[in-house]
Amino acid sequence: MFVASIIYMYTKDSLNKCYKLFKRNRNIVKNTPLEYSNRLSNKYNCNLYLKREDQQIVRSFKIRGSYNKIYNNNDYNIVTTASAGNHAQGVSYVSNILNKKCKIFLPTSTPRQKIDRIKYFGNKDLDIEILGNSVDESLEFSKEYSEKNDALFVHPFDDKDVILGQSSIAHEIFRKQKDIDYILVCVGGGGLVSGICNYIKLYNLDTKIICAEPENANSLQLSIKNNKITSVEHLDKFVDGAAIKTVGKMNFEISKNSIDYIYSIPKNEICYNLVDIYQNDGIILEPAGVLGICALERMKNEINGKNVVCILSGGNNDILRYTEILERSLIYQGLKHYFIIDFNQRPGQLKQFVNNILLNNIDITRFEYLKKTNKEQGSVLIGIELNNKSQYNEFLENLEKYKYRYKNIDELNLIYNYLI
Repeated sequence: MFVASIIYMYTKDSLNKCYKLFKRNRNIVKNTPLEYSNRLSNKYNCNLYLKREDQQIVRSFKIRGSYNKIYNNNDYNIVTTASAGNHAQGVSYVSNILNKKCKIFLPTSTPRQKIDRIKYFGNKDLDIEILGNSVDESLEFSKEYSEKNDALFVHPFDDKDVILGQSSIAHEIFRKQKDIDYILVCVGGGGLVSGICNYIKLYNLDTKIICAEPENANSLQLSIKNNKITSVEHLDKFVDGAAIKTVGKMNFEISKNSIDYIYSIPKNEICYNLVDIYQNDGIILEPAGVLGICALERMKNEINGKNVVCILSGGNNDILRYTEILERSLIYQGLKHYFIIDFNQRPGQLKQFVNNILLNNIDITRFEYLKKTNKEQGSVLIGIELNNKSQYNEFLENLEKYKYRYKNIDELNLIYNYLI
């Protein structure tokens, strides 16, 4: 646990002002459900509650900070921001409600589904520009635009009003459930976690804060480790809602001494949990929205018998991504594998391979000759899907038994990214 003083960004009066604003305008910011999960409670032997921010109008918590910032700076006629989607949807929607012109910069990695939703929530004065290879780059274009056009720049996380808006989640949680031992929070730029941290410290609560970031998008974890803001060198953009190269300055200062644990989560594990919560609970989340759930397995011993809240931060997932998500989920479970295998160049070799190697309903999901010549052997890319993990060793034993030359390839192999 990191122990030191907290930097307070606001007072209880400012918190109450924000909560009253949201209460008056529940058509904009919902008081989302805090649902008890029987399944996850039984699985982890705790009392597990899900804070359903995926049920906001824009399907993420980002509407809170956006509304608080724009409402409290009503003198501006033009609003601008940069985002990978969720924050932009909030800004677009609030600008529409408050009759503001809106200019939004999006990184090139923004999914089409989120772009369409931004347009849906906006008005006729909404202008979208796709510019920048990451949110961090897009933010620079948005700042420059705000300076030249006297526009209100709404930072997605590194802003006092935005952080204050996100803190309202904690307010709602503790009004419904007083005794919370742990809150599990996803981290991108740090707006959500810094809002939660500030609320808990301001009210002197004993609740522990557990954070989860995507692997290779873990700036807060690196910054805490180095005791200074540290950027991710090679940013992985798979978790688009949390693909931030550098954590916010305010967010780091607020949260660095208040977080009890912080984890970085591999993307295949994120995909497994996305599929798991959809299949078992019917909840559609985006990759960033399931990060808190991913931390449960790592905390299973600590949370035994405790009251736990997991914030489901967003549900804006593109259906076109589900093929890859399902694939990665199977790989994480050890049920999907790829091999390069040398085949004899004679008729009937595939039939012989199926009969001798693929026992007990192992399925071929991919079969592709990489090089077929007049030589005696050629390389074949084979993908298999197992019914259970124990079949993997059986498959390898059969390859050895029938003297096949083979190489198992995974994401650690350079060739994987070219072939799969």
